[in-house]
Amino acid sequence: MHGPSWPLGGSTQASALAQDWVIFTCGALGLAALVWGLIIFAAIRFRQTKNNPEPRTQNANNTALEIAWTIAPLVIVIGLFAYTYHIEAGVEALAADAPVRVSVTGFRWGWTFAYGGGPAITGNSLHPPELVLPVGETAAVTVTSSDVIHSFWIPDMLFKRDAVPGRTSTFDLTPNRLGTYIGRCGEFCGLNHALMTFTVRVVSPEDYARWRTYEATQ
Repeated sequence: MHGPSWPLGGSTQASALAQDWVIFTCGALGLAALVWGLIIFAAIRFRQTKNNPEPRTQNANNTALEIAWTIAPLVIVIGLFAYTYHIEAGVEALAADAPVRVSVTGFRWGWTFAYGGGPAITGNSLHPPELVLPVGETAAVTVTSSDVIHSFWIPDMLFKRDAVPGRTSTFDLTPNRLGTYIGRCGEFCGLNHALMTFTVRVVSPEDYARWRTYEATQ
């Protein structure tokens, strides 16, 4: 079972988001190295010593440098915004004809997973339900709630969507790795919020077809 880790991504959407994380992380580390480097340089270059009792001379201003450190961060922020917007647009895009359709309903304190034209799986805090999805196939997931606000969250798939009473929210999920993933409610919803869990089992398309056939006969 997969637990919290560096975001490798368990779906194509998560892989795209993980790319964004890597860009931001590398950018933050690079910026931190630059800032700390300048701090250390200034501390050494302009320090007082017994041979230099007065601080080294410093320029009062440098117009070109001031313009540069104003424009450079602005360009970086605009670039990161544009890249993230591109990633988010892909993640939020909905397939015209997803082969798998699942309706997710949150309630205190459990979940119901209803497959279009197929089984409905319900579980609670004592017996968490399992969402079964085929690898490599897009699932259109519709989320809502029957009582208070919950949040459908699969940490390893880097995706969380609020389940709001009286409203539905739809997103696509395309698993790209076999395995079982932990799911949680990501919105505090009452006494047993911490126990409102579920699992997502990603199987081959053949195993998924067999599972659907089996569940239909139960």
